[in-house]
Amino acid sequence: MRVFVTGATGFIGSAIVQELLGAGHQVLGLARSEENAKALTAAGAQVHRGALADLDSLKRGAAKSDGVIHAAFIHDFSDFAANCETDKRAIEALGAALAGSGRPLVVTSGTMAVTPGRTATEEDAPSSTFPRKSEETGLATAASGVRASVVRLSPSVHGDGDHGFVPQLIRVAREQGFSTYVGDGKNRWPAVHRLDAARLYRLVLEKGASGRRFHGVADGGVPTREIAEVIGRRLNVPVVSKSPEQASALLGFIGHILAMDGPTSSTRTQELLGWRPTQPGLIDDLEHGRYFEA
Repeated sequence: MRVFVTGATGFIGSAIVQELLGAGHQVLGLARSEENAKALTAAGAQVHRGALADLDSLKRGAAKSDGVIHAAFIHDFSDFAANCETDKRAIEALGAALAGSGRPLVVTSGTMAVTPGRTATEEDAPSSTFPRKSEETGLATAASGVRASVVRLSPSVHGDGDHGFVPQLIRVAREQGFSTYVGDGKNRWPAVHRLDAARLYRLVLEKGASGRRFHGVADGGVPTREIAEVIGRRLNVPVVSKSPEQASALLGFIGHILAMDGPTSSTRTQELLGWRPTQPGLIDDLEHGRYFEA
């Protein structure tokens, strides 16, 4: 298949590109800069110039492909609602280009806030109050003849090159001189290694049924206190509990995420696709990875 990938040079997207190429697919990667274009060429992918907000470029990329993986998102949480709207319009444009073709469209969502405090499954609908509408928008394209499916990623997708939530916690711990968790620290974060996540995207593209959600989850729920304790031990700083209000003041949007309890199952995903995570778990990755290199 010739696969159009948005976010193709990102932390997760670059792993998806390598996974697809390794499985014999061709990749057409969205590139908004010359630097991104060079990175895609070096990886062995073809380049499609454009941007997430350039809907015509997205339509052109999708139209000349056998399937689409939409892994891009603008991770600027200071303008989260606007970025969610950009994501929604991008998905609509990709779906319009694929309409009536039966070709696959794999969109990206997240597991947090689906069923707070209760183990979320693939059958659970997304929260109606969460501003990101990628799931609803993506799955709605099935009505126009698109094989639409959703990959829900864990809040912590880890591995070499990670610049997400956990590295931010490490940065703040260095700056403040202590590692933080919220309350009793028993609230749980799902996690998945980027290479396991990339393989899941490929499997969903190749054989995921239309209208289904799949969970990119290897660790179903790592207590956040365990994460904070590893950070504290590796940085040799104390581990401190904060209230939700204190965590938000200290960490901003990340503090809100740190307080959430979002255990998640990927049992159904593994059964349907034969996907089995094989990479190190989050705590093992923190203990033996490169997260604490200066």
